[in-house]
Order: sequence, then C-alpha cells, then structure tokens
Amino acid sequence: MSTQRKAKAQRTLWEGVVDLDVRALWEPWMIEADRLLDDENLIEVVFEAQGHRHAHSATRGRAQTPAETVLRLLLLKHVRNWSFDTLEREVALNLAYRDFARIGLNKVPDAKTLARIAQALGGEVIEKLHQRLVALAQEHGIVKGRKMRVDTTVVETNIHYPTDATLLWDAVRTITRLIEDLQEKLPGGAKGFTNRTRSARRRMQAIQRMSAAQRSSKNPNIGS
Repeated sequence: MSTQRKAKAQRTLWEGVVDLDVRALWEPWMIEADRLLDDENLIEVVFEAQGHRHAHSATRGRAQTPAETVLRLLLLKHVRNWSFDTLEREVALNLAYRDFARIGLNKVPDAKTLARIAQALGGEVIEKLHQRLVALAQEHGIVKGRKMRVDTTVVETNIHYPTDATLLWDAVRTITRLIEDLQEKLPGGAKGFTNRTRSARRRMQAIQRMSAAQRSSKNPNIGS
C-alpha cells in the first residue's frame, strides 16, 4: 500500500487519449528537474512527512496524494511563485504541467489539500529537500555548488520611526561599516576616511531634542 501512495501505478495516460507529444511541450528547466525528482530519497522524505499528518495517515483512510506528485507540484509552485489556488488552476489547464507532476488525466489536488500538505512538511523537511536537490544537481553537473540562494521567512521586528534625523544616522552608520570592511580587504585600505559616527549620533540626538521642544512649545499639553 505504501508504494502505491508514493507514486501513481500508471504515470501517464496520454497514449490513446491525447494525440500530442506532451513531453515536447516541457520547458528546458522541467526536463532537468525531472531527472532530479525521480530520486527515491526525495520521494521518501515527502512520503514520511505526509504520513505524520495524522496518527494513521500512511495506512488508513483515503489514499493520500502521491509523494512524487506533491514534490513536483511544490517545486512548480516555487518556480512560478504561485499561490496554491493559482497552482491548482494552472496545472488543471496545462497538459505539460499535468505530465510533469505525474497527474495525467487524473484530478489535480485542490489548493486546500496542497496547503495542508505543505504545512505538514514544515521547514525541517523543506531544508532536507533543498539539501538533497543541491547534492543531486552537483552530481549531475547542473550546478557547481559554490553559492546557493534561498528564500527566507520575514519576521516582524521593532524599528525606530523613520525621521530625517534617524535616517541620516542610519546612512552614516551603514556607510561607515562598509568603508571599514573595505579597509580590511583592500591592500592600501580606504585612505582619507574619518569615522564620524559619534558626532553624527550627537547631532541626531540634538535634532531630536530640538524637535521635541518645538512640539512641546506649540502644544503645552504634550507630556503633562
């Protein structure tokens, strides 16, 4: 049963149904990705994560979405930067995407199902998939692996109110940090540069005090 839930028993249904070479519609990146995504380790990681959604997900109830299809759909979503709703619609309408995701003429998983599966995978599983994909890409000579760019999750944090004085102070600090980095990296250093961060900070604080005093004089009720 587990093997059936990892992959479709019949990968394509085009023969005798659609008089078209669907593979010819694939984009170049899809052909390269197809070789990598057949890796059993990748499929196993997704399958195991799906099985942990509920206590008996892997053995009971309705058959879960095949792991290889989940893997390919999530990659397609990432490459195209689609929402789950857009992913469902585009794959349903596109023969090449259906073929790439090993769906054929079967029903495309709905957006809610895909969102729940992606949530079940979580960051740790996604990291494992990324590491395995990078390793496979290096093995196949697709990438050299010197650098890797990854998407990150933006976390809200407290920032100061962007007044002209504080923005100028931020600029001074940033420029100073960059020039100090250059001084360490350049053989002759960055000549003629003087660190003005202390004086810039004092000036910024003086402007803030002046602004607060002006506001207070205009409205005596402030601070009372």
